[in-house]
Amino acid sequence: MKLNRHCRGWVVATLACLALSPAWAQIRIGQTAGFTGPVAAGVKETTEGARLYLDSVNKNGGINGQAIELVSLDDKFEPPLAAENARKLIDDGVLALFLTRGTPHNQAIIPLVTAAHVPLIAPSTGSMVLHQPVQPWVFNVRASYQREAERAVRHLSLIGMSRIGLVHVNDSFGEDGAKGAMTGFKAVGREPAVDEKFDREKPDLAPVIAKLVKADVQAVIVVGSGTVVADALGKLRAAGSRAQLVTLSNNASQGFIKTLGDNARGTIITQVFPYERSINNGMVKEAMGLVAAQGKGAELTPAMLEGFAGAKVLVEALKRASPNITRERIKSALESFKRYDLGGLEVSFSTTDHSGLDYSDLSIVGEDGHFRR
Repeated sequence: MKLNRHCRGWVVATLACLALSPAWAQIRIGQTAGFTGPVAAGVKETTEGARLYLDSVNKNGGINGQAIELVSLDDKFEPPLAAENARKLIDDGVLALFLTRGTPHNQAIIPLVTAAHVPLIAPSTGSMVLHQPVQPWVFNVRASYQREAERAVRHLSLIGMSRIGLVHVNDSFGEDGAKGAMTGFKAVGREPAVDEKFDREKPDLAPVIAKLVKADVQAVIVVGSGTVVADALGKLRAAGSRAQLVTLSNNASQGFIKTLGDNARGTIITQVFPYERSINNGMVKEAMGLVAAQGKGAELTPAMLEGFAGAKVLVEALKRASPNITRERIKSALESFKRYDLGGLEVSFSTTDHSGLDYSDLSIVGEDGHFRR
């Protein structure tokens, strides 16, 4: 069948458009995280922050005409399911894994990405096992939990609190946070007034709360997921304790504050990114602008900022690895980062250091139900 000149021109133009269309040319990135379960609020906000930046990049042509597609799977915050999801994503050909949530979850994934040579970028955990020794295919974009917990103890001691309790989940995340806290206690010449673990699968907080109340703690650091921390605080208040509650940045989401309900005010949460309302920070200002452009009345949160920062690192790595992007080229691109400016924060990687950032700070929930610095 012959086509006339006009038809031939239409066919050529159509094929050209299809070839450049993001739907036909995508860079697929995989994510497994607990979109349901005890960390769902934080996961949704972190992913929303990442998509905020990725959508902006895609609207402006993507990476050399290719759109970035984030394929997100729900692992219900269960490590075996996280590993199963990661294996599926790797087998489906994603170029990298991104924003995977949870310490034991990432530990289950590391052997898979190492064997398949798939970069794991911006895992949403501050576990030291992802930092030291260096995991060749893991690239962190946040400080460690140990640093956060240590700073929390130092701060409480500095403001005159001597009876400080430590409560942590009995998994690798809890052990990591507890280790940092103990470093802080040692630095200020103290011991925790109470040091208790709780079961990850079936947390029974009643005996723990009883010990905290008996010790008349002035503050308690709780290393755990959002719903468990909220439950602990509720039980503390019900038992008559006014102890200051401190938790780590895994709970730095507006959703967590809502979970705390009437007990939210005064809770301290450690942070690993700049204040989300600071227009003097370039990255924060950029993210705020994109949120405002959506026109939905939404506002930037710490969890969103974590996803946003991770997405900026991911996009820069893809740019440096293009035009022929492979898993190995992404890894090499990341290891070429030398003080890459996210907008007020500089990220560096090398073959011997995959930590990226070491920023940490403290925030407190104000009367308006928002984080304050």
